Amino acid sequence: MADTLHPPQDLVEAAGMPVGSGNIKPGYDPALTNEDLAPLREQRWGAYNIFAFWMSDVHSVGGYVTAGSLFALGLSSWQVLVSLLAGITIVYVFCNLVAKPSQLTGVPYPVICRSVFGVLGANVPAVIRGLIAVAWYGIQTYLASAALDVVLLKLWPGLAPYADVDQYGFLGLPLLGWCSYALLWVLQAAVFWTGMETIRRFIDFCGPAVYVVMFALTGYLIYRAGWDSINLTLGEVRYHGWDALPVMLGAIALVVSYFSGPMLNFGDFSRYGRSFRAVKTGNLLGLPVNFLVFSLLTVVTASLTMPVFGELITDPVATVARIDSTFAIVLGALTFTIATIGINIVANFISPAFDFSNVSPQRISWRAGGMIAAVGSVLITPWNLYNNPEVIHYTLEVLGAFIGPLFGVLIADYYLIRRQRVDVDDMFTLSPTGRYHYRKGYNPAALTATAIGALVAMVPVLWTGGPGMHGIAQYSWFIGMALGLGAYLALAGPFRVRELSRA
Repeated sequence: MADTLHPPQDLVEAAGMPVGSGNIKPGYDPALTNEDLAPLREQRWGAYNIFAFWMSDVHSVGGYVTAGSLFALGLSSWQVLVSLLAGITIVYVFCNLVAKPSQLTGVPYPVICRSVFGVLGANVPAVIRGLIAVAWYGIQTYLASAALDVVLLKLWPGLAPYADVDQYGFLGLPLLGWCSYALLWVLQAAVFWTGMETIRRFIDFCGPAVYVVMFALTGYLIYRAGWDSINLTLGEVRYHGWDALPVMLGAIALVVSYFSGPMLNFGDFSRYGRSFRAVKTGNLLGLPVNFLVFSLLTVVTASLTMPVFGELITDPVATVARIDSTFAIVLGALTFTIATIGINIVANFISPAFDFSNVSPQRISWRAGGMIAAVGSVLITPWNLYNNPEVIHYTLEVLGAFIGPLFGVLIADYYLIRRQRVDVDDMFTLSPTGRYHYRKGYNPAALTATAIGALVAMVPVLWTGGPGMHGIAQYSWFIGMALGLGAYLALAGPFRVRELSRA
């Protein structure tokens, strides 16, 4: 069997790719296979499609607030820009590392994990990533529904009582919020249900649309306040010289943590890339270039809210709502709502769709996996999670603690042990002679290394009262990644390495 399945070279000029078009070979075990998980027959996404993917991932209310918050850490503007560039460059490099195995083999993240964790053990990283995505899917849907509420209240002020949770509330959400959430829940499910081709077209539109609104909003604020009012430092500069270094490192860690989820399962998208070069080009445009431009745009917009509205506003929907124009408010809020739907589908719908399908391919299709995530996102009542900053704080750090080791183990195995060699057919067989059968379908070295990395990374997250633990907790992703990578290499050992990398 061939070690690597390369993308078809006669499809270089094509564009678009639906899910459910995998190439199922006669020898593939049904317990591991369906058309959504099988290697793609065709790979058609170009650099722009990957670029648009990252635009949709960045251009949201959450991305706006995150980027703006970095400029309010007490650092000077140049220190923030250095931190942004360092953090997003790390994300860019790591995304390329994750992208390559899936792009070359044409399989999604949970399937490529079979080569590392075993054909059955791959369900462990898949379920971890899937459950994390479910929680954030619910939170992002709630954020989008809150933006939609702004539009509804502006158009019909009489709905105000129904936006009061004390008057018409259920499980912590007012009736208007329930209606908005349900509407967006259905819209997102409808876009997802039509398949990856519609999703590709949707995200191709979302990212640029937000840029248009953001530039228009910035132009309006500059018109009101003047060019002299622009300030790239939001707040007082409190750190100078070497004292700023720990804060800058924290900002870098925040950027990496923010992208850690989609970075881990980026193979779900890179598998559609027509070539690895196209994927890298799209990553370059969508991450360092796009993120820097978007960050500058957000801080300029936020800084201009001070002279125009008399207070610092970091939420773009709240900024739009202060404009004395119903048309502007509706257009702006709807655009940010659409953008948040885009990031939600990209980052938190597609991942669990593949992840849950991987658990039982014959019973759970890609669409069924996505709908499981959608239903789960309602059951966790995400608005209660988001309204508790302490819970969000822990969620981000726990996210890093678990995702970091999974990333480290995957990279260690593919690049340092297998030397970028993967047998595609063996990822779809339960035969004991299969290369990735290991011990009854599980690779104990990978599972143990993941557990070590996650448990150690969780110590500063849980032990908040320990000396210096609060500051260390923000680096949970880096701690987990380094420990997962190192532990896996150590557990593999020289004899185990020869077994894992045999041709």
